[in-house]
Amino acid sequence: MTDRPETSGDGAVRFARRVLILLAHPALEKSRVNRRLMAAVRDLPGVTFHDLYQAYPNFHIRVEREQALLASHDVVIFQHPLFWYSTPALLKEWQDLVLQHGWAYGTDGTALRGKWWMHVLTAGGRRSAYRREGYNRYTVRELLVPLQQTANLCGMEFLPPFVVHGTLGMTPGQIEDHAAEYRVLVEAIRDGGVELGSLQNLDQVNDRDALGKRPRETGTDGVSNDAR
Repeated sequence: MTDRPETSGDGAVRFARRVLILLAHPALEKSRVNRRLMAAVRDLPGVTFHDLYQAYPNFHIRVEREQALLASHDVVIFQHPLFWYSTPALLKEWQDLVLQHGWAYGTDGTALRGKWWMHVLTAGGRRSAYRREGYNRYTVRELLVPLQQTANLCGMEFLPPFVVHGTLGMTPGQIEDHAAEYRVLVEAIRDGGVELGSLQNLDQVNDRDALGKRPRETGTDGVSNDAR
């Protein structure tokens, strides 16, 4: 694995990390924020973008196909709205079926060992709502603990999430800013510009310390799924 893209003898660019983005949004046509985030990264070279609800509208997941995708990538990014403090239903179904004993975990389940696991998610509530004294009582990182433990069981490295807070009151300009940050982050991961040690102590990867900008406060408190 290299620290930056290389060019092979045939002229093809080889990136430091192969990135797989799994989008899970059951009503993408109603989303302002996730659709724009998607547009910012789906055509990046070296990145595979996979819309789960488009691929499996009837929840009939092709397990071998999904396992092959995981095996051929170094980083898995789950992009989704935060629904009831967790993931949309299809993403849970995906986890239940694809992360099989003997393949993803267990004595002989080593297929995912050493790969990176990360969430890029949207939330209607402001960041101030996701803290001990806030409306939701827990940080987003704390709410993701079951998913972090799933990654741990599979031998994967769990990165702090990239969280877009306050989607309910977000202006088009703010959405564009977050989309640009998302693209920069994915490019940095792909190109080897992100080191695990620099992120592990962060609550969110898009904190000021990670991307050089102060987290924004927009939107309202609560858990509404609208407009994400």
